[in-house]
Amino acid sequence: PGGHVDVGGGTGAAAWAVSATWDGERPVTVLDWAEPALALGRELAAANPALRDTRWHRSRIGAALTIESTDLVTVSYVLNELTAPDRAALVDAAAHAAQAVVIVEPGTPDGYARVIEARDRLISAGFHVAAPCPHGAACPIAPGTDWCHFSARVSRSSLHRQVKGGSLAYEDEKFSYVAATRLPVDPAPARVVRKPQIRKGQVLLDLCEKDPALRRTTVTKRHGDLYRAARDTDWGDPWPPAGG
Repeated sequence: PGGHVDVGGGTGAAAWAVSATWDGERPVTVLDWAEPALALGRELAAANPALRDTRWHRSRIGAALTIESTDLVTVSYVLNELTAPDRAALVDAAAHAAQAVVIVEPGTPDGYARVIEARDRLISAGFHVAAPCPHGAACPIAPGTDWCHFSARVSRSSLHRQVKGGSLAYEDEKFSYVAATRLPVDPAPARVVRKPQIRKGQVLLDLCEKDPALRRTTVTKRHGDLYRAARDTDWGDPWPPAGG
């Protein structure tokens, strides 16, 4: 992306993620109301050449928010802090400003519901869903039966373990998300929406497909290269893999 605005970004975690994903420098703005978080983010970013020129602006996040035109807007773990009207206003502002919007929420039923609400607004604004959904239709999960979420393993320092009262050197962070863009998209044929079940000679994959539909597929040794790919496939990956 040629430019990035991180709404409610606090210390700028999403800015670091974008910088790690796409090489090069770009104009970056982080908006948040918490000045201590912005100050810490500014201090940390000074050590990263791609982020040292980031603009850190104190701004109320909600109905009064104005977002400058940019290529990418990220909204990570923010909607859960807002009222329903402020959530709608924020998503609409992001859609108005950006060519692409990425929204991330905790991987809980409520977090998923907020993501679906935002997804619907983005589609209504003319956006195409790039991920995780392989389609732009309604989510095939029956309301109240389950929720779409994924998991990322996060390393924990000794201080982190002490603060959270944990003993493991990692934790599995559950999250729900949507990435949407005004540009043409070629979404994956399907997305793995549960942790793959690896059994003797077979792998069970729960997929969300383009139909849209939820389906479990079994990949066995007789599938050759596809079976080997299935054994290496993670929760949240596209399926089949590129070239598969």
